[in-house]
Amino acid sequence: MAALLVSKPTLFSPFLGQKLSLSSDSKRSTVCSLHFRSPRCAVDTPYEGNVPKFPRTNVWDPYKRLGISTDASEEEIWGSRNFLLDQYARHERSAEAIEAAFEKILMASFINRKKTKINLKSRLKKKVEESPPWVKNLLSFVEVPPTVIILRRLFLFAFMAGWSIMNSAESGPAFQVAISLAACIYFLNDKTKSLARASIIGFGSLVVGWVCGSFLVPMIPSVVIHPTWTLELLTSLVAYVFLFLGCTFLK
Repeated sequence: MAALLVSKPTLFSPFLGQKLSLSSDSKRSTVCSLHFRSPRCAVDTPYEGNVPKFPRTNVWDPYKRLGISTDASEEEIWGSRNFLLDQYARHERSAEAIEAAFEKILMASFINRKKTKINLKSRLKKKVEESPPWVKNLLSFVEVPPTVIILRRLFLFAFMAGWSIMNSAESGPAFQVAISLAACIYFLNDKTKSLARASIIGFGSLVVGWVCGSFLVPMIPSVVIHPTWTLELLTSLVAYVFLFLGCTFLK
């Protein structure tokens, strides 16, 4: 009876087809030290999970990290970033490395564009300084307003031109030309704070536009012109262009 109590327990191994004895001091390592066909014990392997990791996390060059060339287009940069994030978004460090490389490329592109604009402005300024005196005097009367103002005034005079074309069969464009002239003077007065100067520039733009239209319109082939469009209408369209230029770009 005592012999049965002190006898060593046995364990049947399905891998070897034999019984294995377990000593009292054998613990977790015994399972691994047995002649199993697994190279490592499962409990000794750190849990990695099934989350894929970005292999180029420590690559310093942001272009190489995203796997693109230095002359890649903006679409290629965005496409590479989105593709990599789709694969490695579940791994936080990988996603951060991809976003950091993407932001570095965008920042470098922004700086290069800013430098290019500065270089273009400096070149333009240098050319103006080297131009003849009459060119300098002419450019001194010209200014470029913000894009929003240009688009708003362009829309206004384009609307006047379309209105004149729609009413060409009924009446002439005299009413539309008068409204366009008043709008031109209003814009110039708001800019120069001088009604007299605004009126002179406005009427001058109308006269120059009408004279240029009178010379240019007869040169247009009759095939291009719509049958209902009169000479007065076509001349007024040219005048709208000069009124737009006068109230937008003249000081």
